[in-house]
Amino acid sequence: MQRTLGRSDIRISGLGMGCWAIGGPFFSDTGACGWGEVDDDESIRTVHRAIDMGVNFFDTADVYGAGHSERILGRALAGRRDQVVVATKWGNRFDEETKYIVGTGESPDYVREAVEASLRRLGTDYIDLYQFHLNGFEIDRAAELLPVLEDLVDQGKIRSYGWSTDSPEGAEAWGAGGAHCTAVQSDFSVMYGGKSEVVEVCERHNLASINRGPLAMGLLTGKYNAETRVGRDDVRGSDAPWMTLFEDGRPAPEYLARLEAVREVLTSDGRTLAQGALGWLWAVSDRTVPIPGCRTVAQLEENAGALEKGPLTSAQVEEVAALLGS
Repeated sequence: MQRTLGRSDIRISGLGMGCWAIGGPFFSDTGACGWGEVDDDESIRTVHRAIDMGVNFFDTADVYGAGHSERILGRALAGRRDQVVVATKWGNRFDEETKYIVGTGESPDYVREAVEASLRRLGTDYIDLYQFHLNGFEIDRAAELLPVLEDLVDQGKIRSYGWSTDSPEGAEAWGAGGAHCTAVQSDFSVMYGGKSEVVEVCERHNLASINRGPLAMGLLTGKYNAETRVGRDDVRGSDAPWMTLFEDGRPAPEYLARLEAVREVLTSDGRTLAQGALGWLWAVSDRTVPIPGCRTVAQLEENAGALEKGPLTSAQVEEVAALLGS
């Protein structure tokens, strides 16, 4: 299964690999921002296995692990760069030594500084998709970044760009205003029960809808229950105000209930729960590209197995909507 990356001529697999977790620990004033300690060798094996299984789209960010995710991805792709499509993000300032986020970088000058740093860490001379990482940034000020991004396209530093935002208005502004804007990344999973407004914007403007959180931060793998509690070294145990799927490190009861409501539908036809959740995303829109995070070969193999199963049926999508009251 393949997709075209929005209005570009870039072909990508219908499933990407999210590279947040392989960055390892990093922090902000709300606590942990990573997913705990990581085995770099296993991360590299996971990237290689992804390519072998037909996954050619890798999504990271400069801030993940305070630069570590980009470095590990760059190591994994050495000698195979021409086989893959690399997406990264900018917008957070961080200290690579302390691994702390120290502020934001939203000026046009900072875009130029950040892209050069990402190119060095990734060990490449171009980035396929460069994404603004400040979700709720002011739309008018974000528009001021479009000319510098177009200039970076002209220079060959990036091939396309997008915004990682859950704002339909922000997605609309960049979709309408940026010639080489090809994607909007947003939080989207079966927990929504139906198509989000941001996905609808992507459909109107011929943009790829990159789906972060497609497995609801792990809830849709079926590995967590009401008794589960993650540690404080895990972002799901942090005090981040946007963390709604977990409360004090425990799965939020509301979302566990939604999972149970749709479990039977998602696991039909021999799918695992995770594979059903990915199949739902593909069935909802032909613009969707889920990027489930993984840091082991086993996790990657289960996720990539969804490519063989394909999308759910339209009847199953309707059933999910009815079950979740959407």
